[in-house]
Amino acid sequence: MADSAVAKKARVPQAQDFIKGWPNTDLLTYPQLKEDLKTSFEAFLNETAHGLNYGDKENGAYNLGTPDFRQALATFLSEQYGKPCDWNTLMATGGSSMGTDICVRMYSKHGDYAVFEAPTYYLAHTMMRDAGLNLLEVPIQEDGMDMDALEAVCKEQSGKVKLVYTVPVHHNPAGITMSNPKRERLLKLAKQYDFKIIADEAYQLLNFGPSGVLPLFYHDDPTDPRVFSVGTLSKLIGPGTKVGWVQAYPAILKPLPDIGFINSGNNPVIFASSTLKQFITSGNLAKHVAHVSADLAKKKNLMVEELKKAGLEPNNPGGGYFVWLKAKGKTTGRSGKGMSLENDAFADYMRLCFAWLNEEEIVEGIEYLSGDGFNAQLTAVRAALDLAKKKNLMVEELKKAGLEPNNPGGGYFVWLKAKGKTTGRSGKGMSLENDAFADYMRLCFAWLNEEEIVEGIEYLSA
Repeated sequence: MADSAVAKKARVPQAQDFIKGWPNTDLLTYPQLKEDLKTSFEAFLNETAHGLNYGDKENGAYNLGTPDFRQALATFLSEQYGKPCDWNTLMATGGSSMGTDICVRMYSKHGDYAVFEAPTYYLAHTMMRDAGLNLLEVPIQEDGMDMDALEAVCKEQSGKVKLVYTVPVHHNPAGITMSNPKRERLLKLAKQYDFKIIADEAYQLLNFGPSGVLPLFYHDDPTDPRVFSVGTLSKLIGPGTKVGWVQAYPAILKPLPDIGFINSGNNPVIFASSTLKQFITSGNLAKHVAHVSADLAKKKNLMVEELKKAGLEPNNPGGGYFVWLKAKGKTTGRSGKGMSLENDAFADYMRLCFAWLNEEEIVEGIEYLSGDGFNAQLTAVRAALDLAKKKNLMVEELKKAGLEPNNPGGGYFVWLKAKGKTTGRSGKGMSLENDAFADYMRLCFAWLNEEEIVEGIEYLSA
């Protein structure tokens, strides 16, 4: 028992993968989830006429997604939000990235301007650049996007800003949730300066306590809609499901399927969304969300606690997957470099994912992050203990050989006067009077192993 405790204490912590924004496989494989999904998949087999087709006679093509799925999703969201959700405001998508990309391509053109928070979800930059947009950014504050800075940009660009991209809840990477007053002001600015808002709300339902906010959609005006609230099941069930949604008023939602690949091939998640319908309507998705949220809350709390013990100053997000903090020395996780248009603006920050690792790995990864001093001390102590042992051996063997070595309190060398045969480095030249110490020897005990030390002194006294 004592030996195992010593071994655990002496181990050198290893770097862990805080980069992946993935769920731990335990959340994808626990028995209740598999049983519930199996039930849902089997229920789908009775509805293949809808789930395997382009549409049906009554509803036409399912370009916005199957009516059954959209209705089931609307009921679920109504219960989660505590606010009515009309299924006619929902389009099924292949996750939040697809939802964002479609909104970008349908509501901007080459040369338009898009505004981001800094820092932000850096891959959104790529989607906008791929669409030929010019990118601008404004700071994020403790309660969300800096609205004064946004208004200044809109004035300066004189109508060229067509999109504002925001992560308004459990921000990736900063963990911030936009306040309700800022949400109201953002909508006013959207009307005043004529731009659309893409609200990336991937973590809206992944809460560790009440978030105090609804999707940005609920702040929108149905007579002059501006908001696309983009949601996903990827962070709730698993990223492999590739099922999400866009919530927007019909006036701006209905044009989204007119994009070429949907207009030609129909909605790409008819099958996948249909297999999940019973999982949603049964209440099992709601139970699963509660399970995932509790699991991740525990890991987040552990990570924040360990980082503080290590002398770091992490944020304390109310949901999502990530902790954000400024580095102090060694770094791990994903660097903040590239999370701003000014590439190095957040290069000294780290985004650490607590979802991917188990609790032991989280602790070890943070021990590694903070372990420079401890490991250096441990290495030094081990080296000193090893050298002390060798020095004591050398001094003892030299005395046995009838010599009179010194007994140093540290370092690498023993110093003594020769008696006949010599070895090691002669003292000759160790004084300006060249031969003053020619009959002395400096013997190094650091280089040789113990057997070689003994053999060398036996040779000296032979």
